[in-house]
Amino acid sequence: MKKAYLYLENGQVLEGQHFGADGTVMGELVFTTGMTGCVESLTDPSYYGQLVIYTFPQFGNYGICHEDMESPQCQMKGVVVREFCEDPSNFRCDESVDAFLKAQNVVGIAGVDTRMLTQMLRDNGVMNAVITTREDKPDMDALKAYRVTQSVENTSDTKVQVLKPEGDAPYSVALLDYGAKQSIANSLLARGCQVTVYPYNTPAETILSGGHHGIMLSNGPGDPADNPFCIQQIQALFGKLPMFGICLGHQMMALAAGATTKKLKFGHRGANQPVKDLETGEVSITSQNHGYAVDADSLAGTKGVLRFVNVNDGTCEGVDYPEYRAFSLQFHPEAHGGPLDCLTAFDRFTDMMKEGL
Repeated sequence: MKKAYLYLENGQVLEGQHFGADGTVMGELVFTTGMTGCVESLTDPSYYGQLVIYTFPQFGNYGICHEDMESPQCQMKGVVVREFCEDPSNFRCDESVDAFLKAQNVVGIAGVDTRMLTQMLRDNGVMNAVITTREDKPDMDALKAYRVTQSVENTSDTKVQVLKPEGDAPYSVALLDYGAKQSIANSLLARGCQVTVYPYNTPAETILSGGHHGIMLSNGPGDPADNPFCIQQIQALFGKLPMFGICLGHQMMALAAGATTKKLKFGHRGANQPVKDLETGEVSITSQNHGYAVDADSLAGTKGVLRFVNVNDGTCEGVDYPEYRAFSLQFHPEAHGGPLDCLTAFDRFTDMMKEGL
């Protein structure tokens, strides 16, 4: 089997087996702890610009099912695993992970110590890395300087789409696409919402003139502070219609309200993150994928009220904005893959829209 190499920003080099596409890719090295959800994570736009370590040892056992894709293409730049399955076994399988990554031009490396790499990132924080099938050493200065940029621009759809549910559609929702997972639209459609998907750079006045009953702010990749235009539009939308934000949408909603965000040491990525509801005291297991978080202390003096916290590290996981008829969640209530403990958040959103009818 052909060799591949993983070069880390700290100078360490690991040799492994190549799978997927040939070539060299540079990105931010992160890890995810999910045991399932292979195709969902590969196609999640929140992973744009990143090389992803899968901590579960086996990868691709049940192959790729195109129906489960969260976007039209693989969003990761590279994949790092302990071992990958060349012959998947699943009645829904359309192709192997190796064939999928080759077609998507994504480089993979297997046979490396993913436990050691994960512990390194937990101790020292995420770092940049290169996966390559070539023998020559990459430009280490360029590697250290790498930063994920223009991520929302490169993952948002460029045209307006209208998605209609089966049967009656009592609600019309404007979904602002910052790199949206398909499961968000599907969750709204399942609740009788007609969903109009707008590109990230749509002005607030266009949204407000669309005759909608509510506004959905999607997930997406990168630093939320890199999107000043989007934040300005959210400011203009506050209080006009019920609003629900997830992940990046949650972070930018907080910035629009006057709070601040911060980069986490190694982020939350996986399907086993415990979150506590401060209002009810209940703890749910959630699916997450983010490297930034809202600074809970910065909510003081804003219209935002801290509602959810991460049980592991106490970071902000959700904010309510009662005066604006808005709320946001850092985690993914639609999951896929992962637990659906908090899927009722979409019911909360539709209830808010119903009150305004």
